[in-house]
Amino acid sequence: MQPNPPVFYKNPGLAAVLSFFWMGLGQIYNGQLGKGILFMIAYAFSWLLMFVLIGFITTPIMFVYGIWDAYTSAEKINQMLAQSQDRTGAGPTVS
Repeated sequence: MQPNPPVFYKNPGLAAVLSFFWMGLGQIYNGQLGKGILFMIAYAFSWLLMFVLIGFITTPIMFVYGIWDAYTSAEKINQMLAQSQDRTGAGPTVS
């Protein structure tokens, strides 16, 4: 019988801090590559919208939402990993 592979949990605080410094980086850390790239593109577009003033509204909203999304996504990923660990009996590994 082969041992189960280690389970690596995501750090929600680190995901939020990464998104604080670079929009979308927290999502990429969480393993959500497409979502992270989409956040980066949308945030850059929002910055461009500052030239027509609407960006002064959209950019801060996207900034806060990106941080919140990275944090909550990491928590959801950890919950899913914990549930699968309960079913398989694999021991936890923190990264």
